[in-house]
Amino acid sequence: APAILLLLLGLTMFAVSFIGMVGSLRDNRTLLKMVKALYIFLTLVLCCFFFLFPQMNSVFHSNIQEGIRHYYDDLDFKNILDFVQEKFSCCGGDEYKDWDVNQYHSCNSSGPLACGVPYTCCIKKVPGEVINTLCGYKTLEKERLQLVDVIHVRGCIHALGLWFKDNFEITLGIVCSLLLPQVCENFLSFTIIILRHLTLSSHYCLVM
Repeated sequence: APAILLLLLGLTMFAVSFIGMVGSLRDNRTLLKMVKALYIFLTLVLCCFFFLFPQMNSVFHSNIQEGIRHYYDDLDFKNILDFVQEKFSCCGGDEYKDWDVNQYHSCNSSGPLACGVPYTCCIKKVPGEVINTLCGYKTLEKERLQLVDVIHVRGCIHALGLWFKDNFEITLGIVCSLLLPQVCENFLSFTIIILRHLTLSSHYCLVM
């Protein structure tokens, strides 16, 4: 799922840029108006994402749980979730007990991973420490207060939400800095086309 989302985002940005380029080269106001409408639409989607993030928790939670269920089958999701859990000091979607939905980590299964969490959920006592891959053994049987020094008990949805709130201005600034050059380019192209049409119209009127 994450790979598909990134692919769709890349295709969308390519399509917008390509339409803007063709519109500029062909002096086509229709294409430039389409680009303008797409920019407005993408901006609205981005704003909705930031402002409705808390209401989308249930959607994120169900998707992450589905990913956790197939954690060892989907290598892309596994790598992304491992990175997020280590980077943002979190475990699971809503909490660490989300790992019970995985057939290998479920408390109803047998084996060394049963009733535990991946090592990426574990707390590093010392920076650069080599973590035991079974450090999350039998953690799903315990309560949060018993695990505060063993694993990260908060979910990654909450961790990412806090990060977005703390870095909202930075994130918005980066997005705007990436979009601004393209917006300015298409705006200038649209202005040049309008001026050219006005010039041609006035010239035609003078000839008549």
